[in-house]
Amino acid sequence: MTVVGLGRFGRSLAEELEKRGTEVLGIDADAALVQQVSETLTHAAVADTTDPQALEQLGVPEFRRAVVGIGTDLEASILTTSALADFGIPHIWAKATSRQHGRILERVGAHHVVLPEHDMGERVAHLVTGRMLDFVAFEEDYAMVKTTAPAVLAGRTLLESDSRRRFGITVVAVKHRGEEFTHASVDTVIRPEDLLIVAGRTRKVEEFAELS
Repeated sequence: MTVVGLGRFGRSLAEELEKRGTEVLGIDADAALVQQVSETLTHAAVADTTDPQALEQLGVPEFRRAVVGIGTDLEASILTTSALADFGIPHIWAKATSRQHGRILERVGAHHVVLPEHDMGERVAHLVTGRMLDFVAFEEDYAMVKTTAPAVLAGRTLLESDSRRRFGITVVAVKHRGEEFTHASVDTVIRPEDLLIVAGRTRKVEEFAELS
């Protein structure tokens, strides 16, 4: 995999990928940033990432996955993403600093757009305003949350509680006290203080997490 742009986001991602056993080619126009990761990444190179020829010389078109971690320089972000798309790389992730930036990246060829600051802000907002223990949004209106089991479910199986019809959510997994998470089934009995992983429309999982 290649990671283009080795600022805080790009460097953190590249180093985590290496820890997980993925060989990474890190590229940045800033020699100082490249030097900082030269000992932790499989390969690191200094190059003008907006120049297709420079990227070709580094073998970038041969990669199937690429991440554009450039955030503050919008022009470089867009031109780099466009160059990767022109190479026909099948999986391109690109960091965006705003939704408008993200839409432009999608138009020039990004397959996946990441908004780290926005996503983290949304996640923390959900955690600090309610009973949720974790929150992950998958689409504009679909999310998964970790929350404590409401009293209305305690002592009943998921079939008996009919939570999907009553609350518009699906209980995906359950964690009893002192045990690990297990896949939930219709026969799973919910106990007081169980932890639940729940999926559904964002508003529905928010409402469910607020049940006492």
